[in-house]
Amino acid sequence: MRWLANQLNKAVEMIVKRKFGKYIIVALPVRTSYWKPGESFLSKICRKLKGKVSHGDIIVFSEKALSVALNNIYDEGAIKPRLIHKVMAFLIMNVLWGFVLGKIAKLKRETIEWIREIPINEVSAHKALSLKIGGLLQALKPSSEAGIDTSNIPYTYVSLPLTKCSIVEELRRALEKCLEKKVSVLIVDSDRVYVHRRLNLALASRETCLKHLRNYGVLSYILGRTFRNTFYPRATPVMYSGIKIDLRLLLEVAEVADRARGVGAGRTVFEMAHRFGVSIGEVTWEMLSSIPHYPIVIVKFIRKEPHRRNNAVKSRC
Repeated sequence: MRWLANQLNKAVEMIVKRKFGKYIIVALPVRTSYWKPGESFLSKICRKLKGKVSHGDIIVFSEKALSVALNNIYDEGAIKPRLIHKVMAFLIMNVLWGFVLGKIAKLKRETIEWIREIPINEVSAHKALSLKIGGLLQALKPSSEAGIDTSNIPYTYVSLPLTKCSIVEELRRALEKCLEKKVSVLIVDSDRVYVHRRLNLALASRETCLKHLRNYGVLSYILGRTFRNTFYPRATPVMYSGIKIDLRLLLEVAEVADRARGVGAGRTVFEMAHRFGVSIGEVTWEMLSSIPHYPIVIVKFIRKEPHRRNNAVKSRC
């Protein structure tokens, strides 16, 4: 009984709730096996979601999990960076972010120290790939360049960003068919969008399929982090299909789902390697399969009850 109580407590702790306007957003993470490249995951998703999803729910997917399953990955170990890539990596990371932009963008002291000490050989291949995929404004970022992700993926593989915007529509139709429910589908990246507190303005630092998110690459990153009293961060909604929804509400859904999902084996490739006690590039598929993964989050909306005024006449005595 004690074991069962502990398991129930853990499940309750993983549910994330947040008030937004007239709604309470409730996010319920769904645990699955680690999705490997080429894996047929749709039938497994349907079995997992059957009986848990209601009409109007939003099913949120991790972009990285989908990219891995769809074999949208790349082995950075196969890249042989040229001298120009090594010089670029040194100037961007060790000099520009290590001594200038890191302080301006208010990065943590330990993050700045890590940037200054990062080995050029380990980052030059990544910079070369980000330059090829996203261009200079993406390569100038200190991390998460062009939506390329290095964490929770083994060896020297990286997950690439999803660029085919029709994927989310196809996924929604398939889920509605197997679940027999009207749902919406959102694909989210943990990289940050910076939302203006007053204006209808949201700055993305990577490409998305949402036209209302303005992507200015590293400029969005610097502006959002520097002017924290003006902008607040949220997880990035990469693509969406479903009922019409306000942008700010969609951003809250993305953030709540991202928090409910957790960080898996670690936020960075360095945390991941440290967790398994191996060097960078030595994490295996089996290691990643041994830990809990929550690539899907079910988001439900609960309408808040209006406050009832007490109409009783108060005595003046």
